[in-house]
Parts: sequence; structure tokens; C-alpha cells
Amino acid sequence: MSIFDCAVIGGGMVGAASALSLAELGLKVAIVEKNAPLSFSKEQDLDLRVSAISLSSLHLLKQLDAWQHIKQWRSCAYQRLGVWENETCYTEFNADDIRQVNLGYIVENRLIQLSLWRQMEAHSKITLFCPDSLNSFKQHEHNISVELDSAEITTKLLIAADGANSQVRQLAGIGVTGWDYQQSAMLINVETELPQQNITWQQFFETGPVAMLPMPGESLLGGYASLVWYHHKDEIKRLSSLSNEQLQQEVMTCFPERMGDIKVVDKAAFPLTRRHANHYQNKRVILIGDAAHTINPMAGQGVNLGFKDVKALQSVVASAIGNGESWHQPSVLARYEEKRRRDNLLMMSTMDALYASFSHPSPLIKVARNAGLFVAKHSPTLRNKALAYACGV
Repeated sequence: MSIFDCAVIGGGMVGAASALSLAELGLKVAIVEKNAPLSFSKEQDLDLRVSAISLSSLHLLKQLDAWQHIKQWRSCAYQRLGVWENETCYTEFNADDIRQVNLGYIVENRLIQLSLWRQMEAHSKITLFCPDSLNSFKQHEHNISVELDSAEITTKLLIAADGANSQVRQLAGIGVTGWDYQQSAMLINVETELPQQNITWQQFFETGPVAMLPMPGESLLGGYASLVWYHHKDEIKRLSSLSNEQLQQEVMTCFPERMGDIKVVDKAAFPLTRRHANHYQNKRVILIGDAAHTINPMAGQGVNLGFKDVKALQSVVASAIGNGESWHQPSVLARYEEKRRRDNLLMMSTMDALYASFSHPSPLIKVARNAGLFVAKHSPTLRNKALAYACGV
């Protein structure tokens, strides 16, 4: 039976980052994942699943030496963020206002994962169990015995990074609170007549927002972009059934004119849900990323919150090691939840409040929300504080 300091279940972006961050502290880490990410080639089409990587997340990726690969492959920096419902209250956030070169990068999720895997595969402290799956685990006084499909291991710490439907969370008996937003989001990759832009924007409607994320590369038409269309489930189901040519006409009708001409390349849809674990810890089991919290994707903060979890857990463990404490004791691990729960809840609640506000049909609410955007537009201090918080600087 192999013995490890940490075992991470789930090798996605957050799980891989947690494995690397703990291995960097000198801990022996096992990571368990069913499917390795596909290799990269420049000829591959852009993936539908992308993330808006904040400056804080960028710092973590650089710390783990993973950004070098992404930079060589493909990503798209953006310097501005536009938000509006009514054109008269259009509000723009700019990297210059917080003394940054840009606000972040749009990167395909698979490339983030792949870059982290490149580092894991080369790390002497990390053992990859892939393809492999968790069957069960049992907590003891000083460790956890874990049964995988291919092996049995023991570990001092078990980290659940296995997503919103976390098997580890369920086996640990940790419940969740949450709800279904009764809406879905559609992801649409398009070619644009406009060249690659340095802005991402979002316009709000009662039925939900529409958004544009700039994507890297030059197309035959001009550039590329990822569109996000939030709407009632039935409408997203209808849109999903359309051909690319039919969907293109719908986009041109419903998206703002600043979009310009587009050509639909690919599409997919998913329901919107909120889930928050009642606890992030059960003795020597820790939840991170989507296993602990899933958030309305409206502001693209999901993976950024997960990376903040990674940094917090690394900080707790590093501090305990530095102070000569037994870092894997449940009382020490409890500091991780103390660091993260309030911040995650604040971001989740803020996104829910914005989402509810902009979808509310009341004329009074509409006046109030546009007044809020107007105030933000004409209050640089307030606007820049909110921007710096979202960017993690």
C-alpha cells in the first residue's frame, strides 16, 4: 500500500493546481483522475469552455510555472470590461484605472489544465493515478485509507476537487444548500468581422444577460469571440436545436449592434445552479473548487474562486509547517474554511443579487439598477475598488 501526505481526487484545473501547490511545500501527493487532458496543437479549434483568468489567478499559474505553456499556446488579454442595460448608463472598467497592464486573460479551460499537468508529470513529489477512480475511503485517527480502482493508498489529507457533484463530498456526509436558477446559459464560439478586441462586455436584459469574451487568433472573417447567452431554459433549448446558420441570425437580432457581423462555429448549453457545501471539512477531508461551491457564472468568477481556495490551503499548510505544527491535524485544517467560506459566500451572494436585480421586471427596480450603474460610471473610487477586488489585486 502506497503512503502519501495528500491525495487529490480530481485532476481538473483546481485539483491539479492544489496538487502542485502542496508538492511545492515538499509533501508527497497523489492525484486521481479518470481522463488526462488532450495534447495541444495550433490547428485545434477553440474550445467552448473558457475562463476569464483574474490577475490573482494569473499570479498562481506563474508561481506554479504553468503560465509559460499557456503563453506559448494561446490566450487573449483584455484591458476593458463594459457593463450596461441602458446605453445611457454604460459603465466601463479599465485596467489603467487600477494601474495594471490588463484585467486578465481569456483562456480555454483545457489548456489551463494541460499546462498544470505538464508540471505535475515532471514533479518528483507527485504520483498520477490516471485513468483511475475513487471507490471508497475510510477515516482513521491519524490517516485515511483510500480504495481506488487500481490500488489502495493511505494519506494524511484527502482533497475533494471532483466537481459540483463531488463523490468525495457525498461519501464524507457533507450536505449542500442551493437552488436551480430556472435558466440556462448557451456558449457560442463565433468568427467576428472585427479583429481581436481588448474588451469583454455584458448587456443585461430581463431574460438574462448576453456577453462577449474576446478569443485569440485571426479568422477568415476577422477575429474570434466566445458569446454567452443567458435565457429561460425553454428558449435555450430552442436555440440549441437550431442550425449554426439559423443561430447566427438569432444572435444578430438579439445581441447589441457593437457585436458586428459574426459566423457561428460551435455551440453548447448548460443549466445554471448554485450549490454551497454546508462545511468545507470533515476531519481530514477538505473540499475545494466546485466541490465546495458553484456560482452563477455571470461574472466568470468560478475558477478564480477555486484558485483562491488553492492558495488559502497552501498558506494554511505552509504556515503550520513553518510553526512546527502537525499540519494535517483537523484543528489546523479548519483554518482553511475560516479563510475561504466568508469570501466565497460574499462573491456568491453578490452575483445572486446582481442577477436577481437585472432580471426583475419592476420599473422601480429597473430605475434603481440603472442608477447604480450611473453612480459607478461617475464614481471612479467606487468603480476601481470593485474592479480591484474582482481582479484580486
